[in-house]
Amino acid sequence: MRATSITRIPGIVQGLRHSYNRGVTRPEAWRREQLLRLRKLLQDRGADFERALFDDLGKSGTESQLTEIGFLISEIDHALAHLSKWMRPRRVSVPLAVLPASARIIPEPLGVVLVIAPWNYPLMLALSPLIGALAAGNAAVVKPSELAPATSALIGRTLADALDPRAVAVIEGAVPETTALLEERFDHIFYTGSGRVGRIIARAAAEHLTPITLELGGKSPAYVDDTVPLAETARRIAWGKFINAGQTCVAPDYVLGTAKVLRELAPLLEDAIRDLYGTATDRNPDYGRIVDDAQFSRLVGYLDDGVVVAGGRHDSASRFIEPTLLTGVGRDSSVMREEIFGPILPLIEVQDLGDAIGFVAERDKPLAAYVFSDDGDTRRRWERETSSGALSFGVPVLQLVAPELPFGGVGASGMGAYHGERSFLVFSHEKPVLSKPLVPDTLAATIMPPYTAAKDTLARRWLRRVL
Repeated sequence: MRATSITRIPGIVQGLRHSYNRGVTRPEAWRREQLLRLRKLLQDRGADFERALFDDLGKSGTESQLTEIGFLISEIDHALAHLSKWMRPRRVSVPLAVLPASARIIPEPLGVVLVIAPWNYPLMLALSPLIGALAAGNAAVVKPSELAPATSALIGRTLADALDPRAVAVIEGAVPETTALLEERFDHIFYTGSGRVGRIIARAAAEHLTPITLELGGKSPAYVDDTVPLAETARRIAWGKFINAGQTCVAPDYVLGTAKVLRELAPLLEDAIRDLYGTATDRNPDYGRIVDDAQFSRLVGYLDDGVVVAGGRHDSASRFIEPTLLTGVGRDSSVMREEIFGPILPLIEVQDLGDAIGFVAERDKPLAAYVFSDDGDTRRRWERETSSGALSFGVPVLQLVAPELPFGGVGASGMGAYHGERSFLVFSHEKPVLSKPLVPDTLAATIMPPYTAAKDTLARRWLRRVL
């Protein structure tokens, strides 16, 4: 990966703002052209992106298509199909006291936006926000993750050729380059990553009063009771947890269940892991690797926080950690204080449903919560008594693929949401426009001074009801 010269960053941002101010990005035709070019890039260079993702994370080509390349193409297609509707001004009603008048809401682009991407889905999480930014008519800077160097370099090489260089730029590098970017004034900053860095982003954005979207993750629980078929439940949890070697922000972080449920579920989870990845996981091309040595060491340290009942093998040379189940984990152990973000799944015993809900409610609000129960009262209690970025019954992760569902966190798991129309709106200002003719001048007769007895009566009795 070749870092962008820090001295060039102010000029790059200034050039993008000049293009935006000239109106380059506003026409619908320009927006469509950029989305179509991005789609073509993903199709034409798909094999290259697959290789880069394998180099960075050991991802198989199929997984790269499912979770990154194909996902992005679907998002682009959805945006193209709905862009005209999203851009259309929307009429709204006005109070009777204001008539005659009309009111509209016009979506307009924010300006020059910054997208800072993480390493775990380094292509998808760099370009998915960009789709919304382009659809909304913005100029954009994309900062890929330096921890996924092959993907970052490929994004840097290809995006400049594929998209309009007057309005889209890629800045490669690490902390110094990101720090330099944050010194510039942007009209929106979109960051995906850790809460620790999210706080840094928020402080930097405050200097310019720049609005931000933070997608931060968190410890997403899965609750299982005895009303569901446990073998099918185990298979879905194992899939959601161990895809991308557990390095997924919405992966089930841990499982809650009674002693009886967990006793039955544990061997079924082990069976599910075997069905998905075989017994020689280290030789399975469908199973990924940990991104770097620091993350590998952190994860291996968690193995001492409980009893390994399945998996646990690891190899530092290849950064391989086998899909692992932990029992006997203390509620306040290190593996339960931090987001795991790896292929280790603690099974946490609770006394009952109330204990499980209390366990989640007492902690930071997670990015997602997954409930495996066919009991209606149980489902309603999770809806009413817990707060999370998303709540999903019967399956993990798939809430991401429904474009009409907003994706985002709440509290410590983030602020703001995107996907589908929300991606368009997060990079837009919904400008209210009111139009009232000068003739007839109804305001003089109703609400303007001098205030007569009749106007006083009107203010006290009538306007209070209709405004």
